[in-house]
Amino acid sequence: MIVERVAVGEGTPEGTNSAYVLPDRGVVIDPGPPTDDAWDDLRAGLDRADVALADVEHVLVTHWHADHAGLAPRLAMEADATVAMGEDDATLVADYAAERENRLERDATAMRSWGVPHETVASVIAGDEPSSMSDTHPVETLSDGDRVAGLEVLATLGHTLGHTAFGTADVTFVGDAVLPTYTPNVGGSDTRTTDPLATYRDTLDRLEERPGRLLPGHGTSLESDRIDVVRAHHRERTERVTRTLEAIGPATPWELACELFGDLADVHVKFGAGEAAAHLERLEREGTVERVAREPVVYRRRAEFDS
Repeated sequence: MIVERVAVGEGTPEGTNSAYVLPDRGVVIDPGPPTDDAWDDLRAGLDRADVALADVEHVLVTHWHADHAGLAPRLAMEADATVAMGEDDATLVADYAAERENRLERDATAMRSWGVPHETVASVIAGDEPSSMSDTHPVETLSDGDRVAGLEVLATLGHTLGHTAFGTADVTFVGDAVLPTYTPNVGGSDTRTTDPLATYRDTLDRLEERPGRLLPGHGTSLESDRIDVVRAHHRERTERVTRTLEAIGPATPWELACELFGDLADVHVKFGAGEAAAHLERLEREGTVERVAREPVVYRRRAEFDS
């Protein structure tokens, strides 16, 4: 199978977005953010791969985040192609405008429940500007085990509720499930998720078993030990969460995030508090910490585990 990587858009902390063109299958995976510059990058990449717009039949999207899904409706309309993605993420692209309002309300509710001050929540929501995606666009939904254009559909949940990878025996396109230089956020990157850390660990296990190469949604390649590095990162983060909670006493996820990450602003408020909340939820399910309040949620180290 021929695979052409196309760098689209400007660089991000995760690395430049990677769109993948599969010329012999009429497939583009994660076309990129909804900007004119990214569109020009994508068109140039299609030209280099000798793929005309009319040759594109399937636009596959790993998850709903605009830097991956943003150009999907535009490409599909220009190419008369079909957009397809995991069923739990599809509605955020298919009904972008309405679902954006739902998402903002959901994000605000989650942040308040994590103890983020109301004025900080208001600032984060105000700074969450709409993208130029189409308000609505048809999206076909995919489930784990489906096949599309000869690619296996793989549920790779955790970073988002419906994150999906696409694979063959030789290569798997993993979106943001594993990244080369950045650890994907869990908890704040999609506030619909429940026990996202455990779910994400299951995804890492599943991807480790995949044959062939793993190709990420940012950057060019993954080192062979990258999954082990990400696992180790989360083990260390869990240990640090536990030590910090023991040191400072009962705390909200926001208070813990401030101890762990320092000053947080803009979207990092949601990401930082969400990450702390994800680790605390897992520790609660494992019995190491317990909730002592719910609005906002406050956790403490269980007495039998105190040193």
